[in-house]
Amino acid sequence: METSVLQPPLILSTWHFGRIANRSGWAVLSQGGNALDAAEAGCRAVEEDPSVTSVGLGGYPDAAGEVTLDALIMAAPHRCGAVACLRDYLPAISIARRVMEKTPHVLLAGPGAEAFAAAEGFPRRSLLTREAREAWERWKREHKSGSGDKLAHDNSPGQEAHDTIGVLAIDGAGRIAGGCSTSGLAFKLPGRVGDSPLVGHGLYVDPDVGGAVGTGHGELIMRVCGTFLIVEEMRRGASPADAIKVALERLNCQCRPDPRQQAAFIALRCDGAWSAGCLRKGFQVAVRSATVDILTEPDVVLMEGD
Repeated sequence: METSVLQPPLILSTWHFGRIANRSGWAVLSQGGNALDAAEAGCRAVEEDPSVTSVGLGGYPDAAGEVTLDALIMAAPHRCGAVACLRDYLPAISIARRVMEKTPHVLLAGPGAEAFAAAEGFPRRSLLTREAREAWERWKREHKSGSGDKLAHDNSPGQEAHDTIGVLAIDGAGRIAGGCSTSGLAFKLPGRVGDSPLVGHGLYVDPDVGGAVGTGHGELIMRVCGTFLIVEEMRRGASPADAIKVALERLNCQCRPDPRQQAAFIALRCDGAWSAGCLRKGFQVAVRSATVDILTEPDVVLMEGD
């Protein structure tokens, strides 16, 4: 499988809005900044953009009408932090970094994460935009049962707007880091947590090997520890492209995805070799270095005919 190699510093991000992340992350890297700051800046920029309806401000709410955020930042197994089911605070990626730097824990969730954010000086703010509220109200009308107001919580296959911003970066000193942030599956059951804030699922970074980030339908990625699997395949000598293919094949075989479900990965080795792949067409990766600034299709598409 094809694998590209770029000279560090470089930054890779998921989806078309990854260009927003790369612009902010590259501003850090191009000035000699470190990879962790670049990954945080990239995720933060997308969280603050209300036009992105699957991340941060403007993200679509859960079935109860609340926007809840999940995020993870990671530079190594001993340097990672995450938040889940976080309401009313932004940016989630920066709060996750505070968990990493200021607590002995990896993950804080729900009211505890919110109390921690408040104690760290993050201002409380509404994350539900008018557009997101209107989308939720339309969804409620469409999912009322014939016998009353009970909502049919069927948002498993085919729902749009559940795509994570995932970022991987290598700085000029060769340090690697990653971040991911999401508001999760649109109109999800309250309390649902996807792959994004879970180490080895939505994101995994080993400074001796490289990193991987996942996006798409989180339940698929969670069931195979997708990013951990990719990094371990690279540790054993697989190229980023071949490592992604292993994860996608296992996911497809063991998880039996619905034909409308997507899962995608970016993998980055510490020498600047990188690749991207997905279950089916539709995924894009944004790439930025001193010589490249592109939005491109992945090297690996498991189901080319879809």
